[in-house]
Amino acid sequence: MIKKIFHGSEFVIEKPIYGKGATTNDYGRGFYCTENPELAKEWACAKNRNGYVNQYELCFTDLRILNLNDPEYSVLNWLAILAANRTYWQKGSIAEEAKKYLADHFLVDTSDYDIIIGNRADDSYFSFAQDFVMGAISYQKLSEAMRLGKLGEQIVLKSRKAFDKIRYLGNEPVDAKEYYVKKAARDRTAQQEYRKSKRMQTTIHEIYILDIMREGMKHGDPRL
Repeated sequence: MIKKIFHGSEFVIEKPIYGKGATTNDYGRGFYCTENPELAKEWACAKNRNGYVNQYELCFTDLRILNLNDPEYSVLNWLAILAANRTYWQKGSIAEEAKKYLADHFLVDTSDYDIIIGNRADDSYFSFAQDFVMGAISYQKLSEAMRLGKLGEQIVLKSRKAFDKIRYLGNEPVDAKEYYVKKAARDRTAQQEYRKSKRMQTTIHEIYILDIMREGMKHGDPRL
C-alpha cells in the first residue's frame, strides 16, 4: 500500500534523514508527516514564517505500524507516550505521580514499530493533557477535548526501514500570512470550545486521574 504524505517545514527536505529530529517531540525522534496537506501548510508556518509543504510517497508494505487511534488504545496510551517524551509539564505532586502511573500502566513500547500514527499535541491539546494530569478535568472531558478544533493525525517514521520506503515528490511554498492565521484560528476555536466544556457540570460518573490511580485501572480496563 502506497500513500501520499506531507511534511510542513521552513525548509525543503528532499531526503529525510534517519536519526534526526528532537527526542522531545510527541513520539520522540522521527520524521513527522500527515495525509492532510492543509494541516501540513499550517505546521509549515507554525512560527509565523513562510515555509514549504514537502510531498512524498510512502510504501507501507511490510512496515510495523502502531496506530494509537485504533479502538484497542485510549487517549491514556497517547498521553503516556507524550508524558515520556515531552520535557515540560506542570510541576506538582499529583502531576508527578500521574506521569509515573501512566508510564507504568499505559505506556506502549514503541521500539518495535516502524511507523507511529496518532494525534498531534499542538499547544492547545498539550494544555488539555496537562489539565488532566493535574486533576483539573476528567478522563471523559479530556477525550472530548481531543476532538475539538479538528486535531490533525500525524504519521511518524521511526525506523531506518521506514525511511528507506519514502520517496520525495516535490514541494509547494506556503505563505504564513494565510496559514499562520488559519492555524491560530483553529487553535482559538479549540480553546473556546474547551472552556465551554470545562464550565459544563461534572457528573458523578466522570473519572479523574486520582480515581484511575486509586482504583488501579490499567490499559484495557472496561471502565475507560
